[in-house]
Amino acid sequence: MSERERKQRGGTTARRQARELAFKVVYQGALTGDGYAATWTALAAEAPLSDDQRELVDDVVKLLEARVAEVDAALAVACAHWPLERLAATERAVLRVAVAELMARPGTPARVVLDEAIDLARRYGSAESGGFVNGVLDQVVRRLRPEEL
Repeated sequence: MSERERKQRGGTTARRQARELAFKVVYQGALTGDGYAATWTALAAEAPLSDDQRELVDDVVKLLEARVAEVDAALAVACAHWPLERLAATERAVLRVAVAELMARPGTPARVVLDEAIDLARRYGSAESGGFVNGVLDQVVRRLRPEEL
């Protein structure tokens, strides 16, 4: 069964689990002030992950450690009326993970990244989070990967 078929049947895919872990790393790292790399090191020890899952989280964390200002700048343009510091911590973490994945993993289709981010926002955020994240990421993708839309 393909990843798409499992998703359609409501199953949890390995990459979805990795994205959820990346979200938790970014959310916790931002709240505690420990940073993404330190938080990832602590959480990775407890998480049984495949090599593919670990690589996805590594890619997101490394990009955020090196280029969080660039990620935040892309988000600031898309959230012109909402300063990042005013966003809920869950939405900010979901958005940062999605933009970092878009930047770090150009082989992953933008639509997949957006769909997964929207699902995370719905699961962990408010009732409006999914729509908000969709609108912001749509604008980011139009700037980062216009050929995919």
